[in-house]
Amino acid sequence: MIDLWSEIVYIFQRMTWLSVLDLFLVAAVVFAVLVLLRDTQVMVLLRGVIFIILFLALVTSLVNLPAFSWLVNTIVPALLFAIPVIFAPEIRRGLEKLGRAGSGKLLVRRQTESQAKVMENTIRAIVTAASRLSAREHGALIVMQRADSLEEYARTGVRLNAAVTPELLLQIFYPNTPLHDGAVIIANNQIVAGACVMPLSASGILTRSPDRQMGLRHRAALGTSEATDAITVVVSEETGSISIAHNGRMIRRLDSERLENILLAFYQPREPMPFQLKPLDWLNKLFPQRKGDE
Repeated sequence: MIDLWSEIVYIFQRMTWLSVLDLFLVAAVVFAVLVLLRDTQVMVLLRGVIFIILFLALVTSLVNLPAFSWLVNTIVPALLFAIPVIFAPEIRRGLEKLGRAGSGKLLVRRQTESQAKVMENTIRAIVTAASRLSAREHGALIVMQRADSLEEYARTGVRLNAAVTPELLLQIFYPNTPLHDGAVIIANNQIVAGACVMPLSASGILTRSPDRQMGLRHRAALGTSEATDAITVVVSEETGSISIAHNGRMIRRLDSERLENILLAFYQPREPMPFQLKPLDWLNKLFPQRKGDE
């Protein structure tokens, strides 16, 4: 124990600010990878891989097994090349999230009062339709486009290009009608298409209680939120409960008032950041003109 403490003190005495920065960067990379892989099947596989590596390292260090040690030393490097192949979908999804976070498309756009008013009317129509569908226990999946284009998913359905009204949404999701099975995509305050096929979630959220009873609509809602930055509203056909999914997360059992508040919070107009403004606009923001100077 004394030798261990002496080794620790020796390590800290030799540390410099570059060593601290080096350790911080390594910890940041590991933390970022764990955040990207959180709530996915990769975490289960990763725990299994770590357990196997620790077990093999322990066995080869405690017992002198030359042939087994050679086998382990040969297989472990090959696993490093196999990991990108095994985890390809999750790595792609994580890089897509990182790309959206760093792209200019996620910068908040300026909205005029008329555009904001139209967006509010669209949200109220969706909330009204979701509330009525919930009361009747009619299943529904409504996808609201944000920065990422949903054109590739809209091509899988039936083109509508119609105004967003509660009556039209109720008619689309009425049981046994031609368009009820699939998702409705809303973009630019229009119903672009119906009966669209959306990606299913590959995360482990729905395999754990109490969410494991959710069906394909909820899996599609989560999958869409994982693959894009869209907002997805889903109504359960079994219970009539309303849920909303975004960024791989789902909020369940919403009433109409809370659903409207969440949607308005996502789409409310905001002032752009200084680097989003043109040079003259940025100067005018810093040094506004007085009435006498005009």
